[in-house]
Amino acid sequence: MKASEFPYRLALMAKSLVKIVLQSRPVSIREQSGQCHDSITILANGPSLADTIREHGHELASSTCMAVNFAANAPEFTSLHPRYYILADPHFFTKTSDSNVKKLYSAFSSVGWSMTLLVPRQYRKTAKSLVDNPNIRIETFNFIGLEGPAFFEHACYNLRLGMPRPRNVLIPALMCAIWLGYKNISIAGADHSWLRSIWVNDNNEVVSVQPHFYKEDKKEENRIRSEYTNYRLHQILYSFHVAFKSYFNVRRFADKKGVRIINITPGSYIDAFERGE
Repeated sequence: MKASEFPYRLALMAKSLVKIVLQSRPVSIREQSGQCHDSITILANGPSLADTIREHGHELASSTCMAVNFAANAPEFTSLHPRYYILADPHFFTKTSDSNVKKLYSAFSSVGWSMTLLVPRQYRKTAKSLVDNPNIRIETFNFIGLEGPAFFEHACYNLRLGMPRPRNVLIPALMCAIWLGYKNISIAGADHSWLRSIWVNDNNEVVSVQPHFYKEDKKEENRIRSEYTNYRLHQILYSFHVAFKSYFNVRRFADKKGVRIINITPGSYIDAFERGE
């Protein structure tokens, strides 16, 4: 870090300390004992995941995986039977009348294998009230973005007080995989190629097409489209900036912990992690 950046980093640390005092609380996520291996694959929901499942579905089903967001609504969910599942967006806990959210929790009720659901600490009670399945264990994490000098960030991350700014679910998914003790993390379906499909229409509304490996229903498409109309282009591009920058913070923390992260997503826009197949 350049000396000229140090005052800025100290200001970020001061802000983060306030967030820790006000928001961080003890969480239940811990390194798992008795793991049969130390590798995990995070299944992001980008369009390339469809080909990955088609070509390597049997291999994925026999390995340790973590699914995210609305993956349980896809038919592939029951064949992959992920060991971990992570929800981070408040939408999953505050908009439970949404038909797609209802479908998600209904899918959870049918899980017939041991699965750990990872949720932000503040939504633990809500998750427990919505998930009625003895096969699913709920673990919590602090869904709080913390920044500052590297020594401060890594100390906070080690204590599970927070994480790099979590602008999308993949960031907490990666951090949770590290906290769970996995030393080899693969990322599939993390296309992140939104820049190819974003534009501004003649009404000065930002339009963003964000396809997933499964087909989105019209209601969810309309929900996403309506959310984007509330933001200006510079705000959305800044959000992209924060996410891609956070990946480098995750990478530095992973390197410090001796964790190897490999992005096996073909054509992914994420430039922070080692590429692989």
